[in-house]
This record gives sequence, C-alpha cells and structure tokens, in this order.
Amino acid sequence: MKPEDYPRQSILNERHKALGSKLDGEWNGMPLAQTYATSTAEEVVATRTKAGLIDVSALRLINVKGPDAEKALNAMLTSDMAKLKPGQSAISNLVDENGSLIDDVLVYRNGPDDFRLSHGGGSLEDVIDPFFQGVDATWAKDDDTHVLSLQGPKALEILNPHASIDLSTIKYFEHAPGELFGKSVTLARGGYSAERGYEVFASAADSVEIWDKILEAGAPYGAIATSWSCLDTVRMEGALLFFPFDMPKGDETPWEVGADWTVDLSKPDFHGKEALVRRRQEIRSANVGLEIDAHEAIEPGAKLVKDGRQVGTVNSTTYSDYLMKSIALGSVPPELKGWGTTFEVVSALGTFPAHVVRTPFYDPHRIRTHPLDERG
Repeated sequence: MKPEDYPRQSILNERHKALGSKLDGEWNGMPLAQTYATSTAEEVVATRTKAGLIDVSALRLINVKGPDAEKALNAMLTSDMAKLKPGQSAISNLVDENGSLIDDVLVYRNGPDDFRLSHGGGSLEDVIDPFFQGVDATWAKDDDTHVLSLQGPKALEILNPHASIDLSTIKYFEHAPGELFGKSVTLARGGYSAERGYEVFASAADSVEIWDKILEAGAPYGAIATSWSCLDTVRMEGALLFFPFDMPKGDETPWEVGADWTVDLSKPDFHGKEALVRRRQEIRSANVGLEIDAHEAIEPGAKLVKDGRQVGTVNSTTYSDYLMKSIALGSVPPELKGWGTTFEVVSALGTFPAHVVRTPFYDPHRIRTHPLDERG
C-alpha cells in the first residue's frame, strides 16, 4: 500500500518528505516518518541534550463528553476517573472479561464532563460502544487534532516564550488550554522519551505553521525534527512499554507487565475487575530489563534460555548508541526477575549472554521527567 492510500494522513507529510522520509512506516492506519535523512543516533543525542520534535499524530484520539462521561469511563477502564481533576491526565488500561490487557489509554480530563482519550494499537474502539449505552455521554473519534511532541531538556526554554501560559507551572501529566504562536492549542506535559517534554494538541489547519515555528524557535538551541525510529530508541532507553509488543503472550494482566499502579480495585465494579482480583494470585510472568552482550540490536522474539531450557522471550529491543549497549525488555517467570539473573539470548544473530538490570536503562530515578522539586 502506498503512503497516500492509508485511511489516516498527517497534515505534516510534506514536511516529513522534505526531511528525507519515505513515509515507509505505518501505525493505526497512518503512514509514519520512520526515518529521516539524519541518523537515528544523531536524533537521540539531540533529544537527550537539546530537543527533538516528533509528529505523534498517529495516536488515536477520542473525545468523551456528557454528564455521565466519568461513569462510562469508570465502567470501562481500570483506574478511577473520579480521582482525576480537570487539567490532569493519567495512564489507564482496558482489560477484557478475563482480565487480559487489550489496550492502554492515556486519559486527559479537561473538565467535569469532558475527557480526551489517547490510545495506540489496541481494541478500545472495538469495545467502547456498550459502555455508552444507557448513559448520558457520547464518544467520538478525532482525526483532525494533530499531536506535536517536543522532547528534551531545552523544550521548556524553546516553547515558553511563545505560549500564552507559563509552561513551567505545568507538572508532569498536567495540561491546559492556551495559545502557542498565536494558535489555540492544548499544551500537555508528558511524552514517550524519558525526557522533560511537551505535547501540543492542535488542529490540522494550524499544525504545519506550529511545526515550522517550533523548529525555527528551537534552531538556536540545537533542536531538530526526530523520527519514529528515534522515538522507539528513547522510549526503550526509558523502559516504557509499547502495547502490544511487550505483551507477547497476548493475555497478560496488568500485574504481569508492571502496570499494577493503573488498577484501582477500591472503586466500584468495572469491566474485568473480578478476573483481575482472581488473577492477581496467578502471576505467570514479569517484565524485566536486559543488557545483552552484543554489538547490535537483537530481534524481538528471541529466546531467553537458562540451564538449557527456554524460560522467556525478548520483546522490545534496540542498540543504544547513547548508552553504548544492546538492551531489551523481556518476559520471564517471576522467580527469575531479580537484578543480575543471567540468561542466554538465542537469536537469529547468534547466542549471547544477558542479565537482568534495573530499569529505566537511562535516568534510573526518572529525574528528567519527575524532578525532585516536583515530588511530594
């Protein structure tokens, strides 16, 4: 399929082509700038030391509105929407009747009866309708809004002079309406890079101008446009899960992928709650970070072997030039998740020693995204 044949299109496609992209990636029915003329390693360095701008409009956005919006979302999602104040966002999950993960969802609460959902490649849109039957709330897909994400230690300095609100007052997982370069937007603190960053939610009509002006304002700071290959590398360095690639069994619970903090069993009944309570005592696997003694990225799906027996799999992988390591996220039995546990990685590239390490691989205390002066 040609890039122009996909059902969803970014208004920024011509900008991506000008940067050297062939739009040869795809996610959620939208062609992606998988690479640019710049190297992924160069883009990672820019993100880690200056700032990188990426078009993440391939995320799927849903607007939920109405007096019963909170009720409908609480019945559907694992976390408690009542604990989310207007201007706050939170990662939640959607599970099926067996408690198995079927999507991860970032929920933005704009007001008492107004929410925005951002989700990736899961099944939310396939199962959402029943939760809105018999309630005074509606949901609608939003393919007009584009999401421009500026990530890196210079992001605040680049954006703040051009914003109508003081971005330094917005904490991680907070957002607010405002103007950027004179255009109406929503500005959110967050991202997928393990760096301080801001996501700009803008209309398609305004997104090309905003993209250009961010890069113009960021040029003196060394900011550049970055590709999805860069995003995948920095999210791996930050040990951030990517649904469904870090759930190889296909029926993992939040307990088995380290997402237990997204589940609030204290709230009234929600879809899959009974199964989650039961399966909390049936944990089969754990997600771990691995350093692999190899000079390249190992392919996802490679076997993790201990004492001659396969015990797990390698899931997401990358070779981090920035950290000078081959790293991976893998699934292993819970009793083998301890730091220092050794394995053999049996891959198409050969067999390599590996061991479990603390995650994130980069910034292990998450100081970049959660500065100490913002912690309670």
